[in-house]
Amino acid sequence: MPPKFKRHLNDDDVTGSVKSERRNLLDDDSDEEEDFFLRGPSGPRFGPRNDKIKHVQNQVDEVIDVMQENITKVIERGERLDELQDKSESLSDNATAFSNRSKQLRRQMWWRGCKIKAIMALVAVILLLVIIILTVLKYRA
Repeated sequence: MPPKFKRHLNDDDVTGSVKSERRNLLDDDSDEEEDFFLRGPSGPRFGPRNDKIKHVQNQVDEVIDVMQENITKVIERGERLDELQDKSESLSDNATAFSNRSKQLRRQMWWRGCKIKAIMALVAVILLLVIIILTVLKYRA
């Protein structure tokens, strides 16, 4: 993925206006000494080959910067994955504890329901016995 902005500007980006200014200055009458200072020395190490080396070096610098950014992003991603793994383990532990507690609570509620039903049945039996005893005593008397 290319960078969002250029980290290194090439000569065309930086010196566009300077080149046009040089052309304007060189078009006027000038002597060799002025041409030397405006154009710079022209030898085998300062010619087009040097521009290619600068261009390649700029590209290498851009690639290095992009790779450093990518490495930083990978490290940050690894840290986020570790945090996410810790959170998921914690969530799993909490889910297990919740499940165990809900089973325990379900059993308690079932026993409570059974106790209430047994008490209601006992009360009904006692009421029936009281009614039967009262009815039997009423007919005997």
